[in-house]
Amino acid sequence: MARQLTWLGHGSWLLETGTHSILLDPFLNDSPTSPVKAEDLSPDYILISHGHFDHLSDAASIANRTQAPLVAIYEIAEWFQKQHGVASTVGMNLGGAVQLPFGSVKMTNALHSSQLPDGSYGGNPAGFLVKLEEVTLYFACDTALFGDMQLIGQAGIDIAVLPIGDLFTMGPDDAVAATKLIQPKRVLPAHYNTWPPIEQDAEAWAAKVREQTDAEPIVIEPGQSVSL
Repeated sequence: MARQLTWLGHGSWLLETGTHSILLDPFLNDSPTSPVKAEDLSPDYILISHGHFDHLSDAASIANRTQAPLVAIYEIAEWFQKQHGVASTVGMNLGGAVQLPFGSVKMTNALHSSQLPDGSYGGNPAGFLVKLEEVTLYFACDTALFGDMQLIGQAGIDIAVLPIGDLFTMGPDDAVAATKLIQPKRVLPAHYNTWPPIEQDAEAWAAKVREQTDAEPIVIEPGQSVSL
């Protein structure tokens, strides 16, 4: 298995560590930009950042088919157990970390909302700090800009994934400001160009990142990957 990070469109990512695969926020079958369908993937773990349909719509079917443990805020983990019969979940809360076979996953703050598709309370929205043996990744997930991103950056971020779509999350300028706070080596944009309301020029954003920060911006298309 290659050690790589693949964008599956919108906020969905597939992280392959060389020994395990981790699927983040699977929105695939109903996504207008996903290059794959839910049945094409068999991850070892699934991470869910918050309760909105465009971040978890395919999680139950994948988890039930593959028996992959589902890692999420406690309320969402319980919801998947009770409403969808997901057998293996890891319920967490903000600031907590869990050791998994591929490394550690820490749940970070995110400024957003989190209502589940049936109207249930989705707990706090979150991001994820994923530490592998030789690389640390920060998935900000759906969030506004906040100052404590600087504290998250103190972990030494090799790759940061930031939303740039605006309207529902940070826009391009705030994502540049976030990059300044986090100081990652590389930074990738997400959560844009799925639908017209969040259309953005990612190359223009990347140019600002190059001009204003020391990070290397990497713009990829859905289905493309970057090596870890």
